[in-house]
Amino acid sequence: MIRALVCAAGAVAVFGAQAQDAAKAQNIANQVCAACHAADGNSTAPANPKIAGQIPEYLHKQLADFKAQGGKKPARESPIMLGMVANLSDADMKGLAAFYAGQKLKPAAATDKNLAALGQKLWRGGNTAAGVPACAGFHGPAGAGMPAQYPRIAGQYAEYIAAQLKAFKEGGRANDPNGMMRGVTARMTEREIRAVAEYAAGLR
Repeated sequence: MIRALVCAAGAVAVFGAQAQDAAKAQNIANQVCAACHAADGNSTAPANPKIAGQIPEYLHKQLADFKAQGGKKPARESPIMLGMVANLSDADMKGLAAFYAGQKLKPAAATDKNLAALGQKLWRGGNTAAGVPACAGFHGPAGAGMPAQYPRIAGQYAEYIAAQLKAFKEGGRANDPNGMMRGVTARMTEREIRAVAEYAAGLR
C-alpha cells in the first residue's frame, strides 16, 4: 500500500514537472518565436520556415547550433536567431522543440507544375550523371524525414528550401553533419535546386 502511494506520488510529480515544462515552452514560443514562426509554428512568411510538426531532435539541434558557445561562432550563423536563443537554456530549447513538434503542420503548396515534375525525378532518382543522390533516400519518399538524422521538408515553403540549399551550396550554411548537404548541393544546378524545393513544398 505504502509502495503504491509512493509510486503514485512520484508519477504525479513527474506529470506536474512535464506540464510545467510544457507551459514554459509555450510561453517562450508566444513571447519569443511567434513573431516570425507564428504561435503554432506555421509561419506565414516564406522567408521563415514552418516548424510545426518538425522532428524534435532536428529542431533542438538547430536551436543549439544558432547559439554561440565558449566564445566561438555558432555552428549556424544568423544574427536574428543568435539573439533569439541567447538566453535560452538547453532545457528551454528541448522544450521548444517538443512543443513545435507537437503542433499540426499547415503545409505550403507547389505552384509551378513544370518545376515540380523535374523535382519529382530528382527526388526519386537523383541525377546519376552529376552524382546527385535521390532526396528520398534521406528525407523519405513523402518528405517526412528521419528522426535525429534528416528533417521533415514536406509542405515547407519552396522559397525557404531553395534558400537553404543555396546557402549549403555557397557555404553560407555549414552545420550539416559531415558536410553532406554541401557535397550534394555543390553538384546541383540552380534550376535543380528550385525544382526539388518546389516538389518538396507539395509533398504530404
